Amino acid sequence: MHFSIPETEVRSGENGATYVAYNIHVNGVLHCRVRYSQLLGLHEQIKKEYGNNVVPAFPPKKIFTLTPAEVEQRREQLEKYMQAVRQDPLLGTSEMFNSFLRKAQQETQQIPTEEVALDICLSNGQKVTVNILTSDQTEDVLEAVASKLDLPDDLVGYFSLFLVREGVDGGLTFVRKLQEFELPYVSITSLRSSEFHILLRKSYWDMAYDSDVMENRVGLNLLYAQTVSDIERGWILVNKDQHRQLKSLQEKGSKKEFIRLGQTLKYFGYIKFDPCITDFPEKGCHVIVSAGNNELNFHVKLPNEQMKEGSFKVTRMRCWRVTSSVSGLGVSAKCEVKLELAFEYLMSKDRLQWVTITSPQAIMMSICLQSMVDELMVKKSGGSIKKMLRKRHNGSIHRSDSQQAVKSPPLLCAVTSVMQTKLSSVSLRGISASNSANDISGNDFHGNYAFEGIGDDDL
Repeated sequence: MHFSIPETEVRSGENGATYVAYNIHVNGVLHCRVRYSQLLGLHEQIKKEYGNNVVPAFPPKKIFTLTPAEVEQRREQLEKYMQAVRQDPLLGTSEMFNSFLRKAQQETQQIPTEEVALDICLSNGQKVTVNILTSDQTEDVLEAVASKLDLPDDLVGYFSLFLVREGVDGGLTFVRKLQEFELPYVSITSLRSSEFHILLRKSYWDMAYDSDVMENRVGLNLLYAQTVSDIERGWILVNKDQHRQLKSLQEKGSKKEFIRLGQTLKYFGYIKFDPCITDFPEKGCHVIVSAGNNELNFHVKLPNEQMKEGSFKVTRMRCWRVTSSVSGLGVSAKCEVKLELAFEYLMSKDRLQWVTITSPQAIMMSICLQSMVDELMVKKSGGSIKKMLRKRHNGSIHRSDSQQAVKSPPLLCAVTSVMQTKLSSVSLRGISASNSANDISGNDFHGNYAFEGIGDDDL
């Protein structure tokens, strides 16, 4: 998650006195407005609970009214403080920090605590209406949906709630996965647009875990609906012969067989992002990025209009970061945030190269990469994916010892995973120009970009 305080506002209190409000943004969107005193109160609580050695530095109090320059300085300091707390594996996932953000979000939007009906969309377009409180957090809403669908408790962690935007053409844009520090009803209501919905979708990447889900009737139906939807949207690529087979299975009601065939198709289980810009292989290239199968797939349009395709495996990314550049900083200034995801990639045995993606969905891409790494690390250590998903569902999964946050440059928040250990159990290879048995015919594409691949022994 990208935390920032790009702007401040001068507001009036209940007694008519003015004060400076600091607008906390998450992923470039306003989450809450808070006063310095509120953040100071949070800081004191964190110190009391975790000790002075754990807590990052907090900007000091001032006796006199702040000048505009001092307000700007405090804004920068508070932004760095919030980023440091969020990136700390202990503080950033603490209930103290998350409950502060949830309460501040509700107060900012001035939504009282009351019972409401909330629509949750399924992949097939159907809606599930759940009765919740406006103050219910993401986990509460997910459990309410699971209960309404009769999804067993041990499968709840296999799914997550996503904030999505549906375009007039039916296109689907993934904005973010709803987090433990936000209130889904408040998040969706504050957007004040019918384009936005909350979508239930599986939250894991390895298709081997589809078998766990398909053992249950409700899980099978959810996964089947997602597979059908992804095919209809063109996210999963299908040739004519495969389309005939899928249609036949669909007519027979053979949902498991339909999914099994879907698993053999290109981009099964991937999330497709909106068109954006990359600097690879050249600056200013238009690209469609998809995340899945432990990789980011690029479908690039070169300046000469030629189309190239290639994949960046997460196991060959040394690190990645999300940065923002902001225009319109300052008191009462409206800001525009440009997000970039940059990752350092092992192109060949002795050559690392930074690749940058400029996209409003950069944070979502980073979250996808992090969850892929989480699964790989659990698999490598021989752990249970079910336990990891339960931890993820309960909001308690932390970075492992092999993952560290890269220090952020001034005013930039880095969301980073550093792969310092060798994932020897994972195949480290690049995409080849030839089509595998699981790929569709090469005629369905305009070309492939062959990255130089290496083996485990080369690391």
